[in-house]
This record gives sequence, structure tokens and C-alpha cells, in this order.
Amino acid sequence: MSPQYTELQLDALRELANIGSGNASTALSGMLGRSVDISVPEAQVLPLAEAVAAAGDAEQETTGIVLGIVGELTGTVALLLPPADADAMCLMLGVEPDDEVALSALGEIGNIVGASYITALAGMVGVEMEPTPPTTVTDVRANLAHGGDLALVLDSDLTVEGEDCSISFLLVPDQGGVELLLSRLGLGS
Repeated sequence: MSPQYTELQLDALRELANIGSGNASTALSGMLGRSVDISVPEAQVLPLAEAVAAAGDAEQETTGIVLGIVGELTGTVALLLPPADADAMCLMLGVEPDDEVALSALGEIGNIVGASYITALAGMVGVEMEPTPPTTVTDVRANLAHGGDLALVLDSDLTVEGEDCSISFLLVPDQGGVELLLSRLGLGS
């Protein structure tokens, strides 16, 4: 059973996620050399199994860029893209989706976006944490199965100079990570 959080605690976690995604948007814009807007129409705190299910149809292959988090707070960050949006991201980078370097290109996007997000989060709450190198996978659900009990889920709409793309962003802190974030915000139980 997942712990119950107050609405104030959930709002604080959502705000952390929104600020982190803003930093990620700026970093991706710098990488692509194009204007990037990441809007977050929905931010949720869900048990891990529900978060993975909310990230898309289990029958549909999903491309994921997964980064580990090491330091005082440990866990996983995953960016999940449906196939058409993964292809669109490759094309934005000038790489054909079926090219042998396509997964590497997506990994670099995940590295820039995920590392920016983690760095912003660490600075906001004063927790030491760093990303590990990214891994690009197509069986994301298996790679997240070892995570903590809760995930912060951002269903994001990404627009790069008028081209739309959908990305789900999951922050999966290991056991006790959510409580650590809340305590650093002065909202511990």
C-alpha cells in the first residue's frame, strides 16, 4: 500500500516536477538550436505500477531513455516516447529513425533533458544527486520494475518550432525518496 500524502505535499511535488521540466526545456532548446516549449498539462504522483500503465498502452512498443540517479537520493528517471514521437525526435536531430545511430541520438536527448531535470531538482531541495549515463530501451516497463513505490509522472507536450511531440517523464525515487524530498521542502510527515 502506498503512503497517503496531503494535497499540499502533492502540490509541492508537482511544482518540483514542473520547474524541473522547465529546466529540461531550456537545455533541449540549446541542444537543438531551436525554440522548445514543454508544457505539463498533467502531473501526478502514482504508485509505480499505475505510473507505468499511465505512460501508455502496454501492448504498444515504447521507446524509453532511462537514467539512474545516484547520491543522497537514488532512483531512476525515464523519458517515454511513443514510436511516432521517437521518430519525430530523431528527424529533429537530422537522423533517420531507422539509422543505426538513432537510439544513440535519442539517448543524448534523454541525457540532456534528464540531467537538467535532476540538476534542477537537486538545487531546489538541496539534495545531492547525479545522473548516470543514459540507456535507450524499448522494453521500458521491465527496466522500471526495480524502482521505488511511487513515481512522479509528467505527461508533457513538447513543441519544437511548431512540431508537436508527446513525452511522458517519470521520476521514480527509490524507497524513501519522496519522503526525503518532502522533508527538504519542510513538508515531511
